[in-house]
Amino acid sequence: MPALRTALLQSSGQPGDVAANLAVLDEAAGRAAATGAGLLIAPELFLTGYAIGDDVPKLAEPADGPSARAVAALAVRHGLAIVYGYPERDTERHGVLYNSARLVGADGTFLANYRKTHLFGCFEQKWFTPGDLTVVQAEVDGVRVGMLICYDVEFPENVRSHALAGTDFLVVPTAQMHPFQFVAESVIPVRAFESQMYVAYVNRTGPEGEFEFVGLSTLAGPDGTARARAGRGEDLVFGEVDPDFLAASRKNNPYLADRRPGLYGSLV
Repeated sequence: MPALRTALLQSSGQPGDVAANLAVLDEAAGRAAATGAGLLIAPELFLTGYAIGDDVPKLAEPADGPSARAVAALAVRHGLAIVYGYPERDTERHGVLYNSARLVGADGTFLANYRKTHLFGCFEQKWFTPGDLTVVQAEVDGVRVGMLICYDVEFPENVRSHALAGTDFLVVPTAQMHPFQFVAESVIPVRAFESQMYVAYVNRTGPEGEFEFVGLSTLAGPDGTARARAGRGEDLVFGEVDPDFLAASRKNNPYLADRRPGLYGSLV
């Protein structure tokens, strides 16, 4: 099976300006498609910005709102799938907002929507309701893609749940801030190795409100090595998700097969 070429968009865009961020996404999708990429991943809350304070409810949209339709249109125009973060307004529960990520197919189909389950810090806990579904998956070019958001990936149980559900490629839109850069540098490659999957961790960058985002977006392989890594500034980096290499790695690494779930009851 051919490898899935993947583009990691490391950018904070223009916080508070959805139209400008859609333009950034459009330009990045064009560059990614020109290299043969089949998937573009943008950071956490990319459409609106992260440190937008009281503008969260004003800028939040339903999962199928106007911004979702705009992203679907540019996915079709450039011929690649896109994952992006945004604040989601629940249309069935008044006033409820989620920190969400959306996966749109290259044909504009809405493939998956994930709501962050582990909220980090006072800002997120003030505005968002945690999601209650850990494993959300969809297929992109024959690769089973799962989604988490930022802090979620720091809980090994979340990643292992994806491994047991058959996720091949875990995409993690992120707003990783100083001084936690060790997550990008060390934790992500370990998560990929211990759960035998590819993991893409796609971050914001630079100062934003009270936060300083550290960049260092990473695509890690199941062998625990970084296949692509950005620096600290705005960037678009590329890596390959190779299903054949993943299958060989799972065959040679017995972690999942050698588990003894009967011993782990105390974990829950």
